[in-house]
Amino acid sequence: MSDLSSGAADGDTARTVADAAAGAIAPDDVAAISALRSAVMRLGRRLKHQRVDESLSPTEMSVLGTLARCGSATPGELARKEHVQPPSMTRIVALLEAKGLVRLEPHPDDRRQKVVSQTERAEAMLDESRRKRNAWLAELAEGLDEDEWAKLRAAAPVLEKLAHL
Repeated sequence: MSDLSSGAADGDTARTVADAAAGAIAPDDVAAISALRSAVMRLGRRLKHQRVDESLSPTEMSVLGTLARCGSATPGELARKEHVQPPSMTRIVALLEAKGLVRLEPHPDDRRQKVVSQTERAEAMLDESRRKRNAWLAELAEGLDEDEWAKLRAAAPVLEKLAHL
């Protein structure tokens, strides 16, 4: 069994598709990586449609999720975490503030900066969104047998780790 399929994902064992092209990854692992990518993308697209507030873009939802996970941040920190340019994040934050989902407060150490925090309204909306998406996933998972459930439970922490690398 390869390191990837056994769940190892540290810097020594993580491999890229470029490595696969160079012959560094076994063909079975290339197929597994491709299947994983395809499944995650399809599932992600379907999850995006399970939104509570259709007026928010996926990017706006992602920023709110980042604030929920990481706490308050400057627009620059949010831009880095979301992999967008700072001017784009400034626009996103302004839209979220106009919708009452974030508030801007002075930075405690740098008067030139602002700190972005989510509002109670955003927290409630995110909670409802999580409930809706979890219910949708639970409904899908009802069709799994015990062996598939066991594999899914084992895969969840590995997928979470990959999402944060």
